[in-house]
Amino acid sequence: MFESLTQRLSGTLQRLRGRGRLSEENIRESLREVRIALLEADVALPVVVALIERIKSRAVGQEVLTSLTPGQALIKIVHDEMAAVMGSQASELNLNVPAPAIILMAGLQGAGKTTTVGKLAKHLKERRKKKVMVVSCDVYRPAAIQQLETLAKQVDVLFFPSEVGQDPVEIVRAAISDARKSFVDVLLVDTAGRLAIDEAMMAEIKALHAAIKPVETLFVVDAMTGQDAANTAKAFSQALPLTGVVLTKTDGDARGGAALSVRYITGQPIKFVGVGEKPDGLDIFHPDRAASRILDMGDVLSLVEQVEQQVDKEKAAKFAEKVAKGKKFDLNDMRDQLEQMQNMGGLAGLMDKLPGMGQIPDSVKSQVTGKEVPRMVAIINSMTKKERRNPALLNGSRRARVAKGSGVTPADVNKMLKQFQQMEKMMSKLSAGGMKGMMRGMKGMMGGGGGFPGGFRR
Repeated sequence: MFESLTQRLSGTLQRLRGRGRLSEENIRESLREVRIALLEADVALPVVVALIERIKSRAVGQEVLTSLTPGQALIKIVHDEMAAVMGSQASELNLNVPAPAIILMAGLQGAGKTTTVGKLAKHLKERRKKKVMVVSCDVYRPAAIQQLETLAKQVDVLFFPSEVGQDPVEIVRAAISDARKSFVDVLLVDTAGRLAIDEAMMAEIKALHAAIKPVETLFVVDAMTGQDAANTAKAFSQALPLTGVVLTKTDGDARGGAALSVRYITGQPIKFVGVGEKPDGLDIFHPDRAASRILDMGDVLSLVEQVEQQVDKEKAAKFAEKVAKGKKFDLNDMRDQLEQMQNMGGLAGLMDKLPGMGQIPDSVKSQVTGKEVPRMVAIINSMTKKERRNPALLNGSRRARVAKGSGVTPADVNKMLKQFQQMEKMMSKLSAGGMKGMMRGMKGMMGGGGGFPGGFRR
């Protein structure tokens, strides 16, 4: 999310960053470019007007014009106001009620409601340490009930059965009763969606809401619908007392307009963003971090949290001990590191959170397809145990065999082995010189033409 907006804004803000002085004319010109970038990113017009006005009123005052670094001061204002439009701070779910805390999920058909219920159940179970039950009130699509049952098994939470033709209110009342007997902390209620907003749909969900009085009513919306996401959210917020929004399919939306629009138009915070189909593809939404990513400042805090949650700590500790003792780095170690990287979303997932990525040419970014890491792992897996422990054994005929076994060309095998050699050098420098040695190794790796893993260059 935000790629196109970041590219448009990073050039404008880069020009400002180094300026010794800024005039009102400079600021007006820059804000004109910011306005165009926001509109092209499908941000709703009222949001663009309000945001630019807020930035302008602060920017042409003493805060920027008298600053020692006016360019940076202006960028900070743009960052702060973008974060404010999206909600300033992350908003937690309110679960401080007598159990079970009921969370009602609302939204159009195809927005990803059922998948989001599964993801949220996993999030609550693993990160909030809650006992979770899920129930489906979508009595119009048998597949929806079966899908939720499958997801509940996947993430190991309780599933309350329901059937087509049952009354949604009766289903949830029975589920609440069962949840109390089972000492459930949170009950997630999946509701029926429609292809468009209609009166019957709204009447049904209003009746359901009135009957069960949920502590949270989350509106699930597809980020790829752009301005329509904000309009749909507004219609739902007028019908239901929403407490938050979940933006889904954010990995498919390069513009990010929905994220900047929904909070302003509904008045309710974006609580989560969904990425991909996997059960762990749900992140807490941090407006300040999102603003940093839009302005090409990266999101190192989220990256650190991701490492904490997804890296195998036991493997990481063993590897750190091995490096510290100066033991030989081999292809088994490289495969472990690549698999850890893949668990964190691969190269694309990591690049998205690194500062300065807006400055990297599209020709380089386009080479990050998500297949680089799995391809390198496949190459290593096609080697014998002896070859993985001792890569020097890989002569021309062995490399040809490995290429054939992994479905790549011998040139791909050579690129991967070159990358291994660079990593091996970096690890030896780390064991010899600690963090300074590692930094020297990384500098040599990037400056020596190695480029990113997978063989492509900057």
